[in-house]
Amino acid sequence: ERKATPTQITSRLERFDSPGKGRGLRVTRPFKVGELLFSCPAFSHVLSVKERGCYCEFCFTRTQHLARCGKCKKAFYCNVKCQKGDWAMHKLECSAMVAFGENWCPSELSRLVARILAKKKMQKERCICEKMLLIGEMQSHTEDEDNEKREMTEADIAGLHRFYSKHLDVPDHKELLTLFSQVACNGFTIEDDELSHLGTAVYPDMALINHSCLPSVIVTFKGTSAEVRAVQDMKPGDEVLISYIDLLYPTDDRNNRLRESYYFICDCQECKSQSKDKAKLKVRKQRDSIEPDVINNMVRYARKAIRDLDSVPPPSELLEMCEQSLEEMGAVFDDSNVYMLHMMYQAMGICMYMQDLDGAIRYGEKLLKPYSHLYPPYSLNVSSVYLKLGRLYLGLERQSACTSALKKAMAIMEVAHGKDHFYIEELRKMIAQK
Repeated sequence: ERKATPTQITSRLERFDSPGKGRGLRVTRPFKVGELLFSCPAFSHVLSVKERGCYCEFCFTRTQHLARCGKCKKAFYCNVKCQKGDWAMHKLECSAMVAFGENWCPSELSRLVARILAKKKMQKERCICEKMLLIGEMQSHTEDEDNEKREMTEADIAGLHRFYSKHLDVPDHKELLTLFSQVACNGFTIEDDELSHLGTAVYPDMALINHSCLPSVIVTFKGTSAEVRAVQDMKPGDEVLISYIDLLYPTDDRNNRLRESYYFICDCQECKSQSKDKAKLKVRKQRDSIEPDVINNMVRYARKAIRDLDSVPPPSELLEMCEQSLEEMGAVFDDSNVYMLHMMYQAMGICMYMQDLDGAIRYGEKLLKPYSHLYPPYSLNVSSVYLKLGRLYLGLERQSACTSALKKAMAIMEVAHGKDHFYIEELRKMIAQK
C-alpha cells in the first residue's frame, strides 16, 4: 500500500465549506474500502504517564528493551536517536520531575499544551501536519464552556504554571484558555490495538474532519502518526467524516455526548431516522408488554449506574456494581440492550484486570453478536473484543477458539489499520504459531 506523499494529499483532498458544519474536508478522487486517504504526523504528542516504561516516549514503539533517561529515570526510549529526537520536549519535564518527585502531577492535557507552546516557539515555518489548517486556526469553544469545564481548565492552567514555568514562556491567560479549548476539542487519543489509551496528540489537518454517526473513514495510529482510511467506498466530492464518539449508544445519548464535549448536535441520516435505536434499547420478551414508564425509569437507572462506575472503587467492588446493575436492568432489558452491553464490557475489563480469564471470556462472548450488529462495519470496538478474546483463549490453551477470534479481529483491522501495519504482522505471527 503506497503512502500518500504530502503533495498528493492536497490533490486527493480539499478543504471546503460543509453546509451547517463550517469547514470540512472532501475527497477529489474515488476511494475504496480500506484505502489510505492520508497520513498525518503529530504536531505534538505526549505519552500517558501510566504507559511509561512500556513504550518509547518519542515514537510510541512498544518494546521490552527500552533505555531510560539517566537524569529523571522516568522516560524510556528505543535508542539514543529517539532520546535525542525527544529532548526538546522531554527537557520541559525532566528536571521538574526530579525537583517535584512524587508531587509532579500535571494533567495529560497540560503536558500536551506545554509541548505545543514549546514547539510553536521553535517552529520557523509551517509544519508538515498543517498543509490545510494551521494549529492556531483550530476551532475553540471557550465561550461555550460551562462553569465546571472552565474550572477544570483553570486547574490545568495552574498546573502548567506550577510545573512548567521554569522552562517555558507561558502566554497570557486569554491565549491559554483558547489553546486549552482548541486541544480539548481537537486532540486525538492515541490507542493501541485493544483500544487502551496510550497518549494524546494534535494533528491540525485532521481537525478539518467533521463528525457523522455514519462515518466514511476511520482514524488509526502508526506510532504517533494518524492514518485515515475509507470504511465506505467514496466518490469524488464525498465528505471525509469520522465519528468523534462511541457509536454504540442511542441517538439521545450520542447527541448529549456531542453537545457536552463538542458543542453541536448531529443531523446525520442515522440521527434523523434513529433506525437502530429500537434494537439498541431492546427490552425482554414478556407476556405483557412493558410500560413505557418502566423502560424510561430503567434507562435513567442505567445512565446513573454508568456514571457511578467512574467513582473508581476497588476492582472487586466494581465487579459487584456491574453484576448488580446487570441483574437490575436484566429484569427489563434484553441482553443485547446497549446499557447491558456497557456493563458487560466493563465487567469483562475488570475480570481481565483481576486475572479471572473465564469470567472475562463469559462476558466477552456475550458482546460479540450484538456489537457486530449495532456498530458500523469495520469498527475497532468489535475487533478489540475479538482480539481480547483471542488472547484470553490463548491463555487457556483453547487453540481453535483463539485462531477463529484472531482471524475475525484481523479481517476488521486489515481495513482499519492497513495490511502492512505491525499489529497485523503480530496477528499473522500469532495465528501461524497456533
